[in-house]
Amino acid sequence: MNQRRALSLLIFFGMWWAFTIPLTKIAVSTGHPPLGLILWQLMISGVVMFLIIRLQGRRLRFDRIAVQHYTVIALLGTILPNSFSYFAAAQLPAGIMAIIVASVPMFAMLIALGIRLEKFSIIRVAGVLLGALSVVVLIGPDASLPEPEKAVFVLVALVAPLCYGLEGNYISVKSPPGIDPVSALCGASAFGVLICAPLVWLGNYWVDLSQPWGPPEQALIVSSLIHALIYSGYIWLVGMTSAVFASQIAYVVTLGGVFFSALLLSERYSSWVFLALGLMLVGLLLVQPRESKASAN
Repeated sequence: MNQRRALSLLIFFGMWWAFTIPLTKIAVSTGHPPLGLILWQLMISGVVMFLIIRLQGRRLRFDRIAVQHYTVIALLGTILPNSFSYFAAAQLPAGIMAIIVASVPMFAMLIALGIRLEKFSIIRVAGVLLGALSVVVLIGPDASLPEPEKAVFVLVALVAPLCYGLEGNYISVKSPPGIDPVSALCGASAFGVLICAPLVWLGNYWVDLSQPWGPPEQALIVSSLIHALIYSGYIWLVGMTSAVFASQIAYVVTLGGVFFSALLLSERYSSWVFLALGLMLVGLLLVQPRESKASAN
């Protein structure tokens, strides 16, 4: 794949991914419980992934190792991070959530350093520090958030990128051979439903979609479909290019998330928020792994 086409697809996938950030804000706007929303997202994603797998003439593995893998991905990739994200999204502007998304590679690098998957690098550690500084900027100044007392929800939202960082390192170390990412997401969606459904039933967290749909319900369905399809496209792009190149989608998702949130939700941000955005993007640039000669060719 030539570089221009790869870059065009990266921007295309990233912008659609970014579009789900304000949709999440809309989905939680009427107080739908996070677990109920997550259950629907898992079911919709699972159906889409299952159809893709069947169209390719493949089957899912269900041996012990595969089931363990699906369960971990379900917990770290959807149930835990989305629970905290939905909870925080109900309190924070969607643009702030978009900035927080960019901290995923920073958490991933810190965890990789801790388990010795990565070697110490002053430049990349500096990137992590800039990311941390951007969070301080979001929390600290009175002008950064519309309601300063909600600054604690920035910390709540950071649990999601922490989970994604853990998931990424788990996949790097423990991903079993023979299970491609689409199959892993399909299996994780299935086992995520098995985990979530009893909790939703016991806690009465069900989101009833049999009633006429308003904007929150429409946003839930659309964001779930976009996530399933765009994630599949992103995984395909990783295979066609490299993980290093594809990881740059974080820039597009963050910038696009801020733009769409301002456009669709009429959010307005102070200069402190834009300072935090700049610090996070520079930190992300420093944290990104460098393309090796082998992968660049």
